[in-house]
Amino acid sequence: MSGEEQITGQHLVPTYLEDEIKGSYIDYAMSVIVGRALPDVRDGLKPAHRRVLYAMHDIGLLPEKAYKKSAAVVGEVLGKYHPHGDASVYDTMVRMAQDFSLRYPLVDGQGNFGSVDGDSAAAYRYTEARLAPIAVEMLRDIEKETVDFIPTFDESHREPTVLPSLLPNLLVNGSAGIAVGMATNIPPHNLGEICDALVAMIDDPEIDTAGLMQHVTGPDFPTAAFIYGRSPIKDIYETGRGHLTIRVRINIETIKTGRDRIVVSEIPYQIIKTTIIERIADLVHEKKIEGISDLRDESDREGMRLIIELKKGAIPQIVLNQLYKHTSLQTTFGVIMLALVDGRPRVLTLREMLGYYLEHRKVVIARRTRYDLARAEERAHILEGLKIALANLDEVIAIIKQSKSPEVAQAALMQRFLLSELQTRAILTMQLQRLTNLEVRKIEDEYKQLIQLIEELKSILASERKMLAIIRAELVGLKEKYGDDRRTEIVDAEGEFAIEDLIADENVAITITHGGYIKRMPIDAYRSQRRGGVGLSGMDTKEEDFVEHIFTATTHSYILIFTDKGNCFWLKVYDIPSGARVARGKAIVNLLPLGSDDKITAFVPVRRFVDGRTLFMVTSGGVVKRTDLMAFSNPRKAGIRAITLRENDTLVEVVQTGGGDEVLIATRGGLAIRFPEQKVRLMGRTSTGVRGIRLQAGDCVVGMVRVTPTSNLLTATANGFGKQTPLTAYRITGRGGRGVKNIATSERNGEVVAVREVMPGDEIIVVTKGGITIRTVVNDIRLSGRAAQGVRLIRLADDDAVIDVARVVGETREKQEINGESAPAVAALSADELDDEVPVDDEEIADDAEDEGDAADADDAADDDGGKN
Repeated sequence: MSGEEQITGQHLVPTYLEDEIKGSYIDYAMSVIVGRALPDVRDGLKPAHRRVLYAMHDIGLLPEKAYKKSAAVVGEVLGKYHPHGDASVYDTMVRMAQDFSLRYPLVDGQGNFGSVDGDSAAAYRYTEARLAPIAVEMLRDIEKETVDFIPTFDESHREPTVLPSLLPNLLVNGSAGIAVGMATNIPPHNLGEICDALVAMIDDPEIDTAGLMQHVTGPDFPTAAFIYGRSPIKDIYETGRGHLTIRVRINIETIKTGRDRIVVSEIPYQIIKTTIIERIADLVHEKKIEGISDLRDESDREGMRLIIELKKGAIPQIVLNQLYKHTSLQTTFGVIMLALVDGRPRVLTLREMLGYYLEHRKVVIARRTRYDLARAEERAHILEGLKIALANLDEVIAIIKQSKSPEVAQAALMQRFLLSELQTRAILTMQLQRLTNLEVRKIEDEYKQLIQLIEELKSILASERKMLAIIRAELVGLKEKYGDDRRTEIVDAEGEFAIEDLIADENVAITITHGGYIKRMPIDAYRSQRRGGVGLSGMDTKEEDFVEHIFTATTHSYILIFTDKGNCFWLKVYDIPSGARVARGKAIVNLLPLGSDDKITAFVPVRRFVDGRTLFMVTSGGVVKRTDLMAFSNPRKAGIRAITLRENDTLVEVVQTGGGDEVLIATRGGLAIRFPEQKVRLMGRTSTGVRGIRLQAGDCVVGMVRVTPTSNLLTATANGFGKQTPLTAYRITGRGGRGVKNIATSERNGEVVAVREVMPGDEIIVVTKGGITIRTVVNDIRLSGRAAQGVRLIRLADDDAVIDVARVVGETREKQEINGESAPAVAALSADELDDEVPVDDEEIADDAEDEGDAADADDAADDDGGKN
């Protein structure tokens, strides 16, 4: 080929066709990768998503404002930012409004925005939209020059290159896209878990993947269902690639005819329900699956319910395995954690994604702080000029009056008082009312506050530690405002096993000291003694430390640990270090992230989380609350809020109930009240509760038991005395009354410290402040009347006192509970058994006509949030 040729005044540069195609295709590929298909690691958005959100923010479609037609949004985006067709813009907005596509939708849509059945959204002329509240967190502070702006396609407007994004959107909502030669598929996650992981990374910059997975247990899909298998999750977080197996949530029901049916209530992410139904119907028609007799969809606004009726004699598990094999009831989600980092595509690990987000937030905080500092310094500069003018008011007025024009006055003031143009302009525009003494003081106060603000802003810019503290506080606030429970459950796949599979399931005793040391040991470490003995040393405690709690559980159980502040933490019993009888144990702060002012007050061993069980709580102020046990089934390393307490109130006791049980609440002053748990309606996990017992002045609740009609109530007092009374001696009343006498709190007995429900054959372990323990058989403590003083449980030293009692279930009773047999009947009290006891006072203490809790119900509005939380 020849060189350049002159053709009609233009230069023609010859080139090979294959070179031109190669170069053009590379340009096209990079345009698709950077400008269309892949999300930015900082805000987790593609350009189209970012433009839709920014356009809605720009025209004021905020959560508190009225909805606008989607057509208006599409037109705004097309005209100013994204000239690529109305269908692509509307589809982008629709996906951000679908709660089955995004874990936390960014657009609040009104109208038909599609469904999990595969229905398309209505045309944009029919639907309306505005920003969702959580989307505002993506755009917060964008007006403070926190991000760079670039000209739009026609240079008539400007658009952000990235959003400030307080929300860690890339991991929280995930992303999917196909570019040229590469693709991304990032699963969504739980906001609370991601925030916890980011806080952990701030607290420990060297944290590894295993440490992060203490907070992020795995992806959390908006359609819930199950992730089948745990090991792939760690591989994905460490390499950025992998595959997840997702299964539907099913329940097998037996109908009246004796046949079984499979009920599907949750399906895998991005799977269309109608596709599943059609595929199952085809398999039945083709006789590849022969155990199905009927198939129907009973889903409604209350939730999904897909019914698969089985033929008589069909085995549900066999049919399920066939469905898993041939349909999308089980599917594979391929994960590629690919995102743009500085404009280049990179496959990232979990730790890298979190790290890049934190770096972005540091840049945003720094730029926001510099913006606020500039505005504060500018305002302080003006106030300094006003102060000079007010200090020389007469002369300033004279100069202004003598000047022929504002320009002359401005020049004269600048020369006389060495003021800037900005200051003199503010003086000349100042209203006369600003000359009053009150306004002068306001100016001086504002100036002082601005000086303090400027110093604070400068200190933030000079300290990365302060910046990280701000980021940490914002993440904690974000979690508290928008965090919710996990939806997707993670279960072990076949062939996987947990550490507990290698640990024997046995009963153990767990002790916790006042100083916060915990240990577990075999039950038989405490040999039985007769009541009234001197006991054994339970553990070596530090000076001024003592054993405060003791209870029994099995090694495979969870322990729900509740603090006096109303917080709940999870701990597996086998994770508690085992120790000898005299060992002190391990500091509980090394096992749980307790707050500095958290004090443990209650423990609930839970073998497994099942529907129909509830947690019943009582506070020292007599407030009670009942919450579904499943609300506590998703462990979080940082714990959760179990109850919202009123001022100066503390959580005292939590028991597990079955929905139809009764509870008995006992007070320090020797009173008790018994009522059905159904007198307290089910409430949300963070609600406050309602009144359970009306306390006398100076009294408080010390304990609570779940009532078994055939069992007894053991009451222990501080001076080492106690008694055993049939629970039938406490009549059922309504909640909110003052109760009946439980035990005489005489000088001999002291105040009540603990109550426990016991039965013949049980044993108890009494613990004293000095660390002394005694284990004795309940049968050694004879039955007494309700107001009796009781007998000696342990002989105490002069400066010692009983602080807790734990029940050890007897072997006979344990077998009966496992086999579902009836418990032995409680013996009735005879006159001889009451000879040396204080007689029972059958006249209950007056409860102001609140026996049925009528007045207590009137107080519910002040005490309870209605379970909305």
